[in-house]
Formats: sequence, structure tokens, C-alpha cells
Amino acid sequence: MIDSVATDPSSTSSPSGEPKPRRARRTRMTGAERRQQLLEIGRTLFAAKGFEGTSVEEIAAKAGVSKPVVYEHFGGKEGLYAVVVDREMRRLLEMVTSSLTAGHPRELLEQAAFALLDYIEEYTDGFRILVRDSPIPQSTGSFASLISDIATQVEDILGREFKNRGFDPKLAPLYAQALVGMVALTGQWWLDVRRPKKAEVAAHLVNLCWHGLERLEAKPHLIGRRKS
Repeated sequence: MIDSVATDPSSTSSPSGEPKPRRARRTRMTGAERRQQLLEIGRTLFAAKGFEGTSVEEIAAKAGVSKPVVYEHFGGKEGLYAVVVDREMRRLLEMVTSSLTAGHPRELLEQAAFALLDYIEEYTDGFRILVRDSPIPQSTGSFASLISDIATQVEDILGREFKNRGFDPKLAPLYAQALVGMVALTGQWWLDVRRPKKAEVAAHLVNLCWHGLERLEAKPHLIGRRKS
């Protein structure tokens, strides 16, 4: 539980005249500081090893505390994991929804793509945790439900465009899920390869999304033999 160490000026020499080693004065963390420390350590370990591969013993050891301290703050590994996941999901949703400020639909697609790639770049550990299947229920849902929430934001944009072009706006949710899902899956691939550069990835994503939408058929038809 050492956060900072200061030397004790008292007792600088032994009876034999030899200098005594200075004793370290321990500064204890506040409850809020300790909680934040455990969250950061847990986030790093869960990203590297997953939920099952991470133990309370390891979390406590990394923090320099005993196991009961982890239980005191979070009730156990499950509680710590739940808070870590919930925080990351809220952060990603906020980054995406707050980025949608443009007026032109194509630029909105660019902003959404950049927001996801920015999150992956800045909060890599968080994204690694989110894309894993969570072993415990989350108050904010799953990664799939988070993507669905983001798609709802895009759905409104597509709905207006569909209406302006004479397409059925009731199909906007389907296309929103498809577009956001494509960006999310591409983000998972880019998470490890990191090539090409972020701006180029965003440009190619929007290229496929936008030009696909631009040439959208009002009533698409199948060309194969199967019709149902």
C-alpha cells in the first residue's frame, strides 16, 4: 500500500556510530485512489489474460495489498470486472455519439468511423475486454448491445436519407446495423494489425459504406436461384 515514500529524519546513527538506514514513511491511499488503482490494474490484467485467466491474488499483488482489500472495494473479481466493462462501454458510446456533429451524411459516417478507431487506438485494453465474451451479466449489456445502441444513432441519419430518396425508411434499422457492424468488425481486425493508418482505414470504410448507399436499389433483388 505504498504510494510515496519519504525518509524519516529521526535516528540517523546507531550506538556504534554507524549511520542507520533511514526508515520509509508510508503514505496510504484514500479509498477513492485505491479503487481507481485497482480498476486500472484489473483493466490491464483482464485485457491481457481475460476474466478466467486473472485472479484476485494477482490483482492484489500488483496493487501491493491483501486480497480482502479487493473484496472490500468490489466484492470480488466479478464486481471489479463488471465495473471495468461498464466504464469502457459508456466511454465508447460517449465517444461515438458525441462525434456525430456534421450535417452531411457522408461526413457523419467519417466521424463515426474515426470515433471507433480513436477508441481502439487510445483505449486498446478496454476494446480488448469489450470484444471478449463477458462471462457475467453487465448492467450496460454486451458488446453486441452497445453496437446496437450506436446503430440507433446512425438509424436516424439513414432514415432521413431513405425518406429523401423515396426508399422505405422502415428498412433504416437493418442498414444501420449492417453498417455499424461492418465498422466494428473492421475495428477488431485493425486492433492487432494497425495497418493501414487510421485515416486510411476510415476512408476505405466510408468509401464502401457511402458508395454502397449511393447506388442503393429501392427494391433489391436476388440473382441466384434461391428466392426464400
